[in-house]
Amino acid sequence: MMATSVREDLERDLGCLDLLGYVHGLNERDQMAFQLLQQAERGLTVDDIADRLDCERSTAYRSISRLHEAGVVVQEQINYENGGYYVYCPRTPEEIAHDMQRLLNDWYADIGQLIQEFEDRYSRDSDDRENQPLQSCP
Repeated sequence: MMATSVREDLERDLGCLDLLGYVHGLNERDQMAFQLLQQAERGLTVDDIADRLDCERSTAYRSISRLHEAGVVVQEQINYENGGYYVYCPRTPEEIAHDMQRLLNDWYADIGQLIQEFEDRYSRDSDDRENQPLQSCP
């Protein structure tokens, strides 16, 4: 698959789930699992998610793991006398939005620094090259 440019990404129409996927590198199934969790009245197990998405348990587990790693869901342990199990719940929309805004701000600062480095490097190099014959780019 060919990489898209930032310009192309900015011109795309993104929905809310697309944004979540774009920021955290989540695929479509991950986004569907997140949406299921958002709509559920209580936490869901991996088996619940696999049943509702009509996929293998291992596939549902990978999606939940990516969502958990991205920090958009939390894992809660349910204990009973002879054992227990995990359920997964989404973090609040405010918490998720705050984290996405922080990531975007960090990215923006990093890109701003790179742009400045680009300008500094090539402005300085262009002064040195003014009196030299044209050369191909390295």
